[in-house]
Amino acid sequence: MRRCHKCGEAWVSEKKQPAVKEYCEKCSAYLHCCLNCRFHDKYVHNQCRIGTTEWVGDREGANFCDEFEFKDAESVSGASGEVGKAKDELDSLLGGGEEESGPGLDDFKKLFGE
Repeated sequence: MRRCHKCGEAWVSEKKQPAVKEYCEKCSAYLHCCLNCRFHDKYVHNQCRIGTTEWVGDREGANFCDEFEFKDAESVSGASGEVGKAKDELDSLLGGGEEESGPGLDDFKKLFGE
């Protein structure tokens, strides 16, 4: 299901893509924006998986990108679940995590005789 990036409200329409200036009925956020696009990835160059797109300064604002494809919220939530699982496994492997407390500032000061 396609949802607003800001409030999560479902976008129901007979159209395939929202119009450039179309906004969410619940929170008034623009729907045709980078944060709703399936190609948006904040960890890649230009924050877009398509390398030929132009830089967009306001990722929440409406834009005229021809490459825009509304992302499917279910596929995104499944991916974030996999990421969370991978992070948990990495923390357990490296001994990280919030439940274990490592050396604190006091231990650091003792080490250097302060």
